[in-house]
Amino acid sequence: MKKIIAASNNKNKIHEIKKILDGSGYEVISLKEAGVDIDPEENSDTFEGNALIKARAAASLLSGMIIADDSGLAVNCLDGKPGVKSKRFAGPGAGDSDNNAYLIEQLKKKSCNDYNARFICVIALIDDNGCEYTFKGSCEGEIRFVPIGSNGFGYDPHFYVPEFQKTMAQLSDTEKNSISHRGNALKKLKMFLEGLNK
Repeated sequence: MKKIIAASNNKNKIHEIKKILDGSGYEVISLKEAGVDIDPEENSDTFEGNALIKARAAASLLSGMIIADDSGLAVNCLDGKPGVKSKRFAGPGAGDSDNNAYLIEQLKKKSCNDYNARFICVIALIDDNGCEYTFKGSCEGEIRFVPIGSNGFGYDPHFYVPEFQKTMAQLSDTEKNSISHRGNALKKLKMFLEGLNK
């Protein structure tokens, strides 16, 4: 079976990617499984740019198909923030709990009642020939001040999905992958990969 190297050090992302690309005809392996440890600076102001930075960094060291993702949360009340800075919204070295607390703190400071938000994900693919492709997915929801649920990661406990009447952190893997931003982007990638095998 052909392999795709997922240029990520995030175990939760690797788990989602492997689950969604199952049946695509490709085996997904992580950077760690490929024997590489890199953490390139994500200094683009777009999700596409950051995904490509990570994919290109891996492709410079490894041969074969490489994918990388960049994703984040865009909140209407915060003019689209935290956006590409979602992972470090509360500052360098911030963890999920720090970022979530900072998000709610910023929302409470704003005289705004529009808590609609979306998760955005862009998957970058660099194929065997060095050709680059990107696939974008999104998921609409609302920010809730009180976190609920213990599944997922990142901002999931605060991201309410009206379709399921649950936060992202309350969804099962199957439910989450059916509507998530990463799930939607990966489904587009999976269709592309399946087309290569025809």
